[in-house]
Amino acid sequence: MMTLREEGHKEGITPGKEQLTSDIEHSLKLATEYALSSIRSDGHWCGELRSNVTITAEYIFLRHALGLDLRTDNAAYCRYILSQQNCDGSWGLAPEYPGDVSTTTEAYLALKLLGTSPDMPAMQQARAFVRKAGGAEKVRVFTRIFLATFGLFPWDAVPQLPVELILLPSSCPINMYTLASWARGTIAPLLIICHHQPVYALPEDYLDELWLDPTDKNVPYGSSLRDLLSRGDITGLAFSVVDNLLYYLNGLRSVPLLRSYARRKCIQWILERQEPTGDWAGIFPPMHASIYAFVLEGYELNDPPVRLGIQALENFAWEDEKGKRIQACVSPVWDTALMSIGLCDAMSPDKQILQQAITWIRNRQLLKPCGDWRIYRSKLAPGGFSFEYENSHYPDVDDTAAIILAQLKQDPQSVASDSVIAAATWILGMQNPDGGWAAFDVENDKLFLNKIPFSDMDSLCDTSCADITGRILEAFGLMMKRELKRPVLSPMLRHACIRGITYLASTQESNGAWFGRWGCNYIYGTCHALGLVAPALQWLKSKQNDDGGWGEPLLSYRTPGTQLQQQSTPSQTAWALMGLLAHLPLTDPAIERGIRWLVCSQQPEKGNGASWPEAVYTGTGFPNHFYLGYDYYRHYFPMMALGRYLQASQAQA
Repeated sequence: MMTLREEGHKEGITPGKEQLTSDIEHSLKLATEYALSSIRSDGHWCGELRSNVTITAEYIFLRHALGLDLRTDNAAYCRYILSQQNCDGSWGLAPEYPGDVSTTTEAYLALKLLGTSPDMPAMQQARAFVRKAGGAEKVRVFTRIFLATFGLFPWDAVPQLPVELILLPSSCPINMYTLASWARGTIAPLLIICHHQPVYALPEDYLDELWLDPTDKNVPYGSSLRDLLSRGDITGLAFSVVDNLLYYLNGLRSVPLLRSYARRKCIQWILERQEPTGDWAGIFPPMHASIYAFVLEGYELNDPPVRLGIQALENFAWEDEKGKRIQACVSPVWDTALMSIGLCDAMSPDKQILQQAITWIRNRQLLKPCGDWRIYRSKLAPGGFSFEYENSHYPDVDDTAAIILAQLKQDPQSVASDSVIAAATWILGMQNPDGGWAAFDVENDKLFLNKIPFSDMDSLCDTSCADITGRILEAFGLMMKRELKRPVLSPMLRHACIRGITYLASTQESNGAWFGRWGCNYIYGTCHALGLVAPALQWLKSKQNDDGGWGEPLLSYRTPGTQLQQQSTPSQTAWALMGLLAHLPLTDPAIERGIRWLVCSQQPEKGNGASWPEAVYTGTGFPNHFYLGYDYYRHYFPMMALGRYLQASQAQA
């Protein structure tokens, strides 16, 4: 049913300032009710973290390969995968995103393994899409590997990954630690998989219908040496020559003693990073690949590393009326920090619940000297937080900054607490030479590694980015404001901020915007990095939709420098508003229109209170390759924007 506010807007009636303030208060009351109704019993939040169907498909591949039960959840898996199919028969990287040949191939194979008939219309449409896109030979490297494990792609057509890579010292220009944390955690078990080149055999023609020419599946991956040379891609050419050389040397298997030693070191490396709960790095790819690796090395399904690893993956399962799927990751620390900030900005009266949430987060601070970040920062004291429930080796800078903000907003006196000081000190030590901050590592900027043949997602590095740097500047700025009476870290924070601002100035685009690495896209980057104010504000205003909100599609990543618009979304509207509110008066028309859009687009929830609907994904894993839909982005970011507007309005009054 349309609300009175919506009817008034529809008739062209603009509510006055007092009415708008009243509407915001009511909206925040309903939003707070919903937030409190969705809290977990121990005081934290964790919403579903959606991605694309490849995560669920790859889990089905694993269970089939290991002979694990697929009958119990067969219908639920099928229902979910089919619910995500596009109208043209494809599966994309996110809702409302064009079809992807690798994603579609993996979804098709998973459905077939679950017993879905190839004659089913959905399967016929998927088959037609893959063939129109060039056939199964066009899939990415990881999909090639999954197909090869079932004998559906020749291992000879997979780039070489010699396990001896694990032996290279950290001082070497190329080693495990020059790779981003998410890459090294996945590549380590892949070294074992590619050594064994397993084949969990299916009939030879099992997927022939997806090939344009099933008689010749040994299709080379990537460009030929001649093409690379003609393009002048010397780095790519060098890596391809090395890959060809490794192929002719049988992947270095001809030195059995060295190979045996490297395999043992690799398994040891993986074991050292397994959590007591069975998790690896808190994300699906290394968990999934590590289980394969241990089984191939002779471990039984009941042996602790394998048994706990499978259980950890099952803990990522999410099931509802759409079916059962596996999340790529879980986000309890991130969700709890941002929901706490949202409630603080909304001036929630529930102080006890907020204190409980902050205590829950604080108890997860990583204060033991472990983690891959210590390879290049061995003297830095620990103090970071990770994104997930169990991930002691990979704290991340973005979460840690958000948690500083949550603690300071909940209790300004916490600026002198051991938790905040340890977190800020760790962040200070993780600042890159360029003045910015990355997510998990420091000086992880060897971009030439993206030319390695098995890197087809341009994601082997963890470089500085504007959105994380902007959040840290916000956290450090609030710390310095709170520290005025008793400066503890202020001089170091101020110096780091100057370097951070210099980094932002160097990365601002000519139109005033900033690229968003971990959220979509320029709206996210710009709202976090608003430092050079005038051009950025002008850019944000120019991207406001006619309805007063903001929206930007994931496709904006495909053409850097050009910003596309889409229908308004709650999270992106809130991001834009928070950027504008930091610099413009409340009476600015762009702010008022955006606030009204948020108020009017709120809808009642089935349980308690109200929230905002958001079907598209606005979170980013790897630009152009992997996207995330955080369920609570639609909720706590609008709470922050409305709350900050209301606080500013009350301060003026």
